[in-house]
Amino acid sequence: MKSLSPRGPRLRPLDTPSTLRVLADADGRPTHLRLKGRVYRVAGVQERWCIDDEWWRAPVHRTYFELALEDGRVVTVFEDRMAGRWYRQ
Repeated sequence: MKSLSPRGPRLRPLDTPSTLRVLADADGRPTHLRLKGRVYRVAGVQERWCIDDEWWRAPVHRTYFELALEDGRVVTVFEDRMAGRWYRQ
């Protein structure tokens, strides 16, 4: 039987958000975003929701968007309204 070694593979969190460059319209809806060095036009917003939570610890204020891109892909992005930054989920 194999023993567990402390030198085994490192675990990393799944779905860690990555920073993203987004161009949004006057209402805050994304119109274009940059993925892997290429700019994509947002063909449509499929869903939008907000999370405002954990006021008793570290506040979280985010607006999420499920976006259909011009190439047919669907991606989920969010704006961290506390930091003013965009991320891909």
